[in-house]
Amino acid sequence: MSRETFVRRLETVSGDDTDAVGGKSANLGELADLDVPVLPGFTTTASAYDYYVEETGIHAAIESELDGLDVDDVADLQRRGERIRRTISEASMPSQLESAILEQYAELGDELGIDDPEVAVRSSATAEDLPQASFAGQQETFLNVAGETALIKSIKHCFASLFTDRAIAYRENNDFDHFDVKLACTVQKMGRADLASSGVLFTLDPDTGFEKVVTIEAAYGFGEPIVQGVVDPDRYVVFKPTTGIVEKERGGKSQRMVRRNGGTKLEAVPEADREQFALSDDRIKELATYATRIEDHFETPQDIEWLVDGDLDELFVVQARPETVHGAAEGTVLRTYSLAETAESLLEGVAIGNAIASGTVRVLSDQREMEQVEEGDVLVTEITDPDWVPVMKRASAIVTDKGGKTSHAAIVARELGIPAIVRTGAATETLADGDHVTVDCAADTGHVYEGELEYTVDEEVVDDLPETDTDVKLILGDPGRAFSLATLPVDGVGLAREEFIVTAHVGSHPLELLERGEEERFIDALRTGIAKIGAAFYPNEVIFRLSDFKTDEYRNLEGGWKYEPEEANPMLGWRGASRYYDEVFRDAFRLECEALRQVREEVGLDNVIVMVPFCRTPEEGERVLELMADYGLSREEMDVYVMAELPANIVLADQFSELFDGFSIGSNDLTQLTLGVDRNSEKLAPLFDETNESVTRSITSLIEEAHRHDRPVGICGDAPSTIPEYTAFLLEADIDSISVSPDVVVETILSVAEFES
Repeated sequence: MSRETFVRRLETVSGDDTDAVGGKSANLGELADLDVPVLPGFTTTASAYDYYVEETGIHAAIESELDGLDVDDVADLQRRGERIRRTISEASMPSQLESAILEQYAELGDELGIDDPEVAVRSSATAEDLPQASFAGQQETFLNVAGETALIKSIKHCFASLFTDRAIAYRENNDFDHFDVKLACTVQKMGRADLASSGVLFTLDPDTGFEKVVTIEAAYGFGEPIVQGVVDPDRYVVFKPTTGIVEKERGGKSQRMVRRNGGTKLEAVPEADREQFALSDDRIKELATYATRIEDHFETPQDIEWLVDGDLDELFVVQARPETVHGAAEGTVLRTYSLAETAESLLEGVAIGNAIASGTVRVLSDQREMEQVEEGDVLVTEITDPDWVPVMKRASAIVTDKGGKTSHAAIVARELGIPAIVRTGAATETLADGDHVTVDCAADTGHVYEGELEYTVDEEVVDDLPETDTDVKLILGDPGRAFSLATLPVDGVGLAREEFIVTAHVGSHPLELLERGEEERFIDALRTGIAKIGAAFYPNEVIFRLSDFKTDEYRNLEGGWKYEPEEANPMLGWRGASRYYDEVFRDAFRLECEALRQVREEVGLDNVIVMVPFCRTPEEGERVLELMADYGLSREEMDVYVMAELPANIVLADQFSELFDGFSIGSNDLTQLTLGVDRNSEKLAPLFDETNESVTRSITSLIEEAHRHDRPVGICGDAPSTIPEYTAFLLEADIDSISVSPDVVVETILSVAEFES
């Protein structure tokens, strides 16, 4: 047999060679034509594996061990798997195969100018990395392999890892014949990630399947601890159309895997390095550019591993394979999970899966205790090691102390379709065997609640809905829901509220942060929240309403009591536009404008525009617009809307039309101020009526006057969401857009289409 039967240089293989060299090697070879940096190396072939199994005579021994296997009997699976792996790794490498491998290794050394170069040896299964099946983390990787003896030994161990317990169970559960899957070995120059950083990425949001972003996780050192969930990595979200960075979340990064004494070990990361991001903004964008290029070439979402070589200060792609959870999905069904009752929150962490589940807690310290988990239990552990896959499918939910959104726990949870909360910090200490809990992953922050709570699951099929002449938009406050709602067939967002972002992700009064020198914390949180919503619905318009806290609401924020007066009626007090130009608040308003400027200019989301709330007079509007321009938000480059929620906005609609580019009706405030009814008064509740003729006449008058000035009018109040017949009135009045809450979008689209037909 020729040497090419057993080994091939990576640049000589392509995606057409998957059956010959496995998915990993084939994909790496394919990248060579895409101007994507790949570490030099070679691959053994499936024929080499078959030759090894047949020439050593171990085929029959493997077959015998697998006969009668029940993968649900974890103890028996572990015993059989260990015997198979020992049989494979202890066999003698056939001389012809060994010669072919070592000759190719010597040529790699010549290319690098190094005798016995250090290499990484990774498995490349022939059924691995296919769109219909994910074999993530099932076979082994060997790092810092140097010298002929060590290389041959590592390749034999790679062959043996085709029969790890998790791989055996996976093939059994997915109906793969054990001998139909072959194993090649990818052998590449050892990238010095221990001197820099490495990580994983998806060319979509791995929780929701939203495809306009690249999601990157990064930590110092080699990447295995990220996949294993041992370290809490940084997380970056990049908007593909502009390569603008939507979100940067700093992880703990308390440990890193480095080279020591010919092997690897975990060591502590200095505190100063933990406080820094593992990647620069330029490197993040470079990585996202390569990721998008790879996805475009393979025409399917990708799961990619990468590293930065610290010696060369260069980025390399280590592996690219199809993302299998969302990439294989068909149809568009919106599932919304909601708790029907409340209880004490015991823990919180990073939510995986956008779902809710409940069950009995089972706390495990290692895989030897896996048999304790019963169907429907909530699996609680420090990390979920890949060896636990045979038992993870029994769990209703997973909760871990550590890990990130691309840790193995997260990947497996998504593939199994179960919710998980990672990076809780103290799940194994807080929860105890036998506890009954509810795991809520319906938002970005996951919560573990005491007790098995009632919850609902609403399903809406959003395919094949009729198109409407009148725009139907969303009202949205929580940026954590933006990506999951992006599949809704809406025409953008008519109202994105700032208040939720400040309350949930800042918690402090902006003037308090300015006093403490922490203004970047406010800007970053606001920028991230706005950008997530803007990216989710790009290129459709997203109307972001500037802050509209009342004084009593601002007082509830940390430090708010120092800056906010006590007002007899905050609803009619210091709120909206009157704050922005006030000497006391002006610097806080600057932070809002800076966040918006960054979203539009640095992230590139020019679909995000601004709306000014509670603007009492045209003169106030002029002052606000001038101040916005001073702070980098020019009217020449961005539309600015005004809320129509005061009678003054209706009476002076012609003058407001000269200032602003459009109107959005706030039906709640307009109703209370037209009727003189406090909308929060229980006593007056029967009098609060958006359908009152005085209110509907005001709305009709505004639309007519605005249209005379060629200005669009939308509505972002609660009325269309809560009063079905209100939609008909608005359409008769010739409104341009109707914004509603996500739960009634489909119903509203159907109603609008029926009216227009």
